[in-house]
Amino acid sequence: MSAKFINFFTDFGFKKLFGSEPNKDLLIDFLNELLRDLEKPIVSLTYSNPERLGPSLLDRKAIFDLYCESKDGSKFIVELQKAKQKFFKDRTLFYSTFPIQEQAGDGNWDFRLKSVYTVAILDFVFDEDKNDPDKFLYVVKLTDQETNRLFYDKLTFVYLEMPKFTKTEEQLETHFDKWLYAIRNIGHLDHLPAALKEKIFRKFFEKARIAKLDPEERKSYEASLKYYRDINNVIDTAKEEAESRGLEKGEKIGIEKGEKIGLGKALERLIAAGMTEAEARMLLGI
Repeated sequence: MSAKFINFFTDFGFKKLFGSEPNKDLLIDFLNELLRDLEKPIVSLTYSNPERLGPSLLDRKAIFDLYCESKDGSKFIVELQKAKQKFFKDRTLFYSTFPIQEQAGDGNWDFRLKSVYTVAILDFVFDEDKNDPDKFLYVVKLTDQETNRLFYDKLTFVYLEMPKFTKTEEQLETHFDKWLYAIRNIGHLDHLPAALKEKIFRKFFEKARIAKLDPEERKSYEASLKYYRDINNVIDTAKEEAESRGLEKGEKIGIEKGEKIGLGKALERLIAAGMTEAEARMLLGI
């Protein structure tokens, strides 16, 4: 393995750097920058069980990537999404209902809630936003449609379309810029960039050194990296095959048939890579 640092967009990389107790300060610093104008500074975070069940056995299970709570009780769901998913926005809304419902009190509860934040770090671009290359950060709250005034401030969705962040090291201006640059590029770099000499980034890169992984961690990372590459390859191949077959027909019906054939092959490849059919279908949006 020639790379010097782990790829943040693998499950292993994301959870080691942002989801482990020894590296909790990395996540705190990132969230404080991301939510600088929305939330008072986070002093401490407590990781919670990322698996949540509804109030009855008939309710669906939700599994978050990371789920944590600040000292003042604010809840944070932090998700890493590697590939486009048909109903991803619906899923983030669904997930947000669990930390809301679990706040229900007993007796004469007055319905007062703590803030809930869903943060989605995306390795893709939403179709509806692909023609707006400069807009990569979306902060969504409940607002009144007529006045555009904030109606409720305790439910926030933050989406980061990382492929749109294209600043070079020389163009980095803010601490937030540096975080996005580090997250997007760490898997391709062979040294700590001069612009990231701050203590928090030195730790980020040090903890990401592949050479520092123990044998079990290295094995887990290699499996996670293979899975990440397989997914990207399958998605890219499916797109190319769908476009190619559609163009050959030259008609709408040809494009539709091409997409179906391409997605069918993508489904087969994902299952062969170890995913269940349900997981593969959800990932491909079919």
